[in-house]
Amino acid sequence: MENKNSENLWRGNIVNRRKFLGRSAIASLGLALNPFSMVAHGETGAANNGEGKTFTGTAPNRRKLGNLEVSAQGLGGLPVVGFYTSGVRDQSLVNKLYREAYDNGVTFFDTAEVYGPLTNEKQVGEAVAPFRKDVVLATKFGFDVDPDTGERRGIDSRPKTIRRSVEGSLKRLKTDYIDLSYQHRVDPNVPIEDVAGTIQDLMNEGKVRNWGLSEPGLNTVRRAHAVQPLSAVQNEYSPWSRDPETDILPLCEELGIGFVPWCPLGYGFFADAINENSRFSEGDFRAILPRITPENIPQNLEMLYYIEEWGLRKNASPSQITLAWLQAQKPWIVPIPGTSNSVHLRENIRANDISFSSEELKEFNSGISDITIAGTRNAQGVMDAMGVEAPSEG
Repeated sequence: MENKNSENLWRGNIVNRRKFLGRSAIASLGLALNPFSMVAHGETGAANNGEGKTFTGTAPNRRKLGNLEVSAQGLGGLPVVGFYTSGVRDQSLVNKLYREAYDNGVTFFDTAEVYGPLTNEKQVGEAVAPFRKDVVLATKFGFDVDPDTGERRGIDSRPKTIRRSVEGSLKRLKTDYIDLSYQHRVDPNVPIEDVAGTIQDLMNEGKVRNWGLSEPGLNTVRRAHAVQPLSAVQNEYSPWSRDPETDILPLCEELGIGFVPWCPLGYGFFADAINENSRFSEGDFRAILPRITPENIPQNLEMLYYIEEWGLRKNASPSQITLAWLQAQKPWIVPIPGTSNSVHLRENIRANDISFSSEELKEFNSGISDITIAGTRNAQGVMDAMGVEAPSEG
């Protein structure tokens, strides 16, 4: 349980993420020697969901998304394209970051055609080229993106647009196959059966090996899976965005589909990178997020403080507690925190060593459920494209 001396040292003096890293560097050295431990999450052997679908155990540093085996944590690509601040990162820095991730056991890398647009796939493709055959590349289609200018012209999953997108992704990623291809958002004008059929053809051609959906409607998942089994669903999921627990996670468990939380650290909020004094520059997407406006941050910091208290108990940073909590929910959940900073990368990876007993998990969930969050969970334009059901055939 809690180390009282450690608690007394920290209580009343909650430090931010970077100060924490400095103080805990020595304590973390032992964790760094074994950055992936399934035992730390209580996930060993096989788990039956009660519906006849069994999820088999994997090596300690691996998890399953459907039949696709990946590292227990992935790496999201948005930060290196300058989604938040500082612009597109120099390719040499991206190469170094991805090499460090790979050397520390990360083999699951996430990007998308619209990240940039068209920029991030090029960054990731070059960065992973030296070890391409040893990693899983995930990217996304589903928007009409001009291949020359990068102009994004709206949601579009017509078969010809999917094919153009996949062909472009293959070139930018410098590969001849995509391990996991997601429909980025459900197209309200194209039956999901047409989408699944097109992906099935691309699989038969060897260009795509697995596929998934991002932020789909529940019935769309069932219909898509019936045509071509899905390996993963990627939805927003974090301590303040727990909607997946009531609907999509039970469905994924029933069908044997893996789950990939995007934005697991709440756009940096649960990495202790945002506080009541934070102001965002023009072009930073976070400037329009309802939960981190000046009027809502003070209330929402209560959840961060709660997570920091758990950090005291487990000698961990808020980001580590958050990622470990997500991984503790199910053995087939694989978060993909993004970063452009190697220190934060190593910090995130060490979350794999933090355990939650069943009683601790129950206590943690109860605690965050008692905290009221101010503001809707995302910008309205993003929300409008979530949970969409594809139209029926014919």
